Amino acid sequence: MQNRGVNFDLTLSEAEISEIVEQLDLLSLRKIKFSGVILPIGKGDWGLSGELGATVEQACSLTLAPVRSRIDTPVVRNFRKSPITLSHSGPEHEIPEDDSEEQLEDVIDLARVFSEALSLALPDYPRAEGAELKTAEFAPPGVTPLTDEAARPFSVLAGLKDKLQ
Repeated sequence: MQNRGVNFDLTLSEAEISEIVEQLDLLSLRKIKFSGVILPIGKGDWGLSGELGATVEQACSLTLAPVRSRIDTPVVRNFRKSPITLSHSGPEHEIPEDDSEEQLEDVIDLARVFSEALSLALPDYPRAEGAELKTAEFAPPGVTPLTDEAARPFSVLAGLKDKLQ
């Protein structure tokens, strides 16, 4: 076994790209780059350190128009041979803050690591340029519609305070 590690440069097939596009609900996925090194750390454990790059197209969360984003992010994973245990306290399980720890399987699936890292780096609510969330106002004729500002419980107190000063 070499202590220098193994360099990798992932190339995805069209089928793998299509599967990732479907899983992550993307419109397109291009200019994919995932490269790095896998190094032994300790007895039977492995560390992955790499750089992920991809150009993705998602639907705008407001208008559904295509939104293109460039993702460039470092990826760090530690694959542990020994079982990873979560602390149990009643019906809830505490998830550790270090999310780079994974259970070592028979092989390290670089396509899965790429897909997972990409999903974590994607914008949660992509917005097309100029897309705005407008407020809807509903009220019967002759009645002033209730606004978000007026619905806040302390806005009346703030108005009263201003009058007293």
